[in-house]
Amino acid sequence: MTPLLIGLMVFVGVAALVGAVSLFLRDKPASRIENRLDLLTGTNVSAAKEALSKETSILSQPLDDGVGMFQSFLERFNVALLFEQADANLNVGKFLAVSAVLGGLGIALAVIIHIHPALLPLVGVGMGSLPLFWILFRRKRRIKAFAAQLPDALEMLARGLRSGQSLAFGFNMVSHEMPAPIGREFGRVFEEQNLGLAMDESLKAMTNRIPNLDLKFFVTAVILQRQTGGDLAEILDKIGNLIRDRFRIWGQVQALTGEGRLSGVVLLALPFVLFLAVYQLNHDYLMTLFTDPLGTKMLAVAVAMQILGALVIRHIVNIKV
Repeated sequence: MTPLLIGLMVFVGVAALVGAVSLFLRDKPASRIENRLDLLTGTNVSAAKEALSKETSILSQPLDDGVGMFQSFLERFNVALLFEQADANLNVGKFLAVSAVLGGLGIALAVIIHIHPALLPLVGVGMGSLPLFWILFRRKRRIKAFAAQLPDALEMLARGLRSGQSLAFGFNMVSHEMPAPIGREFGRVFEEQNLGLAMDESLKAMTNRIPNLDLKFFVTAVILQRQTGGDLAEILDKIGNLIRDRFRIWGQVQALTGEGRLSGVVLLALPFVLFLAVYQLNHDYLMTLFTDPLGTKMLAVAVAMQILGALVIRHIVNIKV
């Protein structure tokens, strides 16, 4: 069998495995809007009531309930939620198709430039993973932008409440006055309420789409105020000031840990750069790692130590604020 055929078979097998796991683990429930509409129109009432009864109140969850590493890894398999958080107009079929095409192109390009057959699966998997990294990058950038816009949105809500407007009007005002992503998310909450969805459920859905601790503080404050009363405008002002103080402290922490983060990037990138340099200078010397049994063991240990070092460095420089 030719190296190209072997590489394609390996990549197709890995892509099929990842696709099967994603399809098996992703959630396929009806949306909250659909459940509410079914309940209001009288169609599929039992299923709608069952779905609505399973909604847990956000008040029962700790505010500092941070997502652990293993839980965060499992949540990545919820492909539909991942696309929604990244605001990507994709589905699982398109995502897997793009990954397969990129992986095949990467293997074909590697064969054209005469890369060793042992490296073809790595090239295919690396190219096929580019859409996933792009989705994760979009998700992180969107959540970060939302966090930066949240204090201004809370201030706008507080001014609207002091002027005598309702909270729903404040959400609508934020959706028109502020850009995406916060304008779109607050506008979605406003539209869901117009369709009959309860405020508590709509806000909880927003915290699922935007996993941000400050947003959870805001949602919890709104739900408590609606149940017990109080000056919501003053509460929103305090939350906004708290968020701004956290951003200020976080900036100081980033400045103090900049050297450590840069050192981590250099140490993690150095083995890959040396790998490419030695591959170009002495091809046969490097291929011993892939052809000799002891070399494959050394390579596996090196990869494991590299991953362990990355986790340790991340734990050192990732200071929670």
